[in-house]
Parts: sequence; C-alpha cells; structure tokens
Amino acid sequence: MTTVATRTHPALAFFDVDETVIAEKSMIVFWEHWVNLHPAGIAAQAPGPPAGAVAPVDRAELNRRHYRRYAGVPLAALEAAGQVWYDGYRRGGAAFVAPVVEAVAAHRAAGREVVLVSGSMRPLLTPLARDVGASTILCTELVVGDDGVLTGEVRRPMIGDAKAEAAVRLMRERGADPRECFAYGDHESDLALLRAVGRPVVVGDSPQLNEAAERFGWPVAPARLGPLRAESA
Repeated sequence: MTTVATRTHPALAFFDVDETVIAEKSMIVFWEHWVNLHPAGIAAQAPGPPAGAVAPVDRAELNRRHYRRYAGVPLAALEAAGQVWYDGYRRGGAAFVAPVVEAVAAHRAAGREVVLVSGSMRPLLTPLARDVGASTILCTELVVGDDGVLTGEVRRPMIGDAKAEAAVRLMRERGADPRECFAYGDHESDLALLRAVGRPVVVGDSPQLNEAAERFGWPVAPARLGPLRAESA
C-alpha cells in the first residue's frame, strides 16, 4: 500500500498597519517628524489642499498627493529618517493597538506568515516589520530614479481594492488556502481585504466594519492602546 503525503501550506495573516497595528497614521506622524528635520526645505515641497478646500474623496489620490511632497528626496535619506522616527515612536506607552500586537505574536507562534498591508511607505514599515516579525510588506511603493532620488510618484497606492488584490496574489504565490488565512483592519477601506480571506477580524469601532462583522459573524477586536512590549514602555 502506497501512502501519498499531502503537502500543507501555512496560512497567512494580513495586517493593516495604521490604527490597526500602530495607534496613529504613520504617514501623518512621520511627516511631522520630517518637517521638524527639514524646516527650511518644506516650502519647496508640493503643497497640500488650499485652506478651506474640500478634500477629494478618492483616498488613492490623496495617497499620491502626499508622496509627491517627497519628490527630490534621496531614498537613503528617507530610509534613515524612517528608522529614527520609528525608534522614537515604538517607545510610546500607547503607540500600538495591544490586542493586535498580541494577535501578531500568536500568529507567528502558530507558524503563520505575518504580512503588513498598508498605504504607508516601505521606509516606515520596514523597521516595524523587523520589530514585530512580519516577513512580507505590501505597501505603496515609491518610484525611485536611477540616481536613487524619489520622483514623487508611486507605483500604485495600496488602498482599498489594491490591498485585497495584493493579498490574493500573495496567497496564490504561497499556495495558501484563503479560507484558512486571516486579515485585520480598522477602516471601511479595509473591507475588500477582510472579505478576501476566510478569517477576517475587525479592529475598533468603524460603523461600516462593525455592521459587516455583525452580518457575517466576524470577530471584533477592541482598539485598546498600549506599548509594543511591557519593557519598552
């Protein structure tokens, strides 16, 4: 009698970052850090919407506009600043969403691949990924010229449907069963990502996501803030 071994693939756990893993919007708090580092050069950056203007509802376009502010910045300088910013941010006593950080650790202990999925940029997400043990980052990728300088454009904002599409591609590449994969998100723009897996978890009190959680029986994790680790508080 011949026994055929069945190859199993570990499931993936996808995590939105801003206000899901960390307490704040990384793009915004890092921009404040960047302004403090380069106050003289900020006037040359691409301006935001005029005062009193109605912001466009397209989050992807807002994402693109934000990154145009970094046109002309060497990628190496942005990466260095991102590390410095994160080194300070991670020490905050309420810098992380505690139940989600605990979930990240639990998924790693269970042998699942932890994936960060975010509209934020890699220079901010790389130090976080190292810290929490995420092996893959799906994010808004900055366009860099041959000279190592940012053009101000991005390949595609990792917003809304883009998150779900990237997650589906990665699950296929890994040979993972979506029904056994997890996803965590806090905002209505994460709904497509949550629906792309079999085990979604809503974080916080988004009315739209909580309505979906009630309808489909998804668990809801409280957005309780705390430090990354007790000793780093």
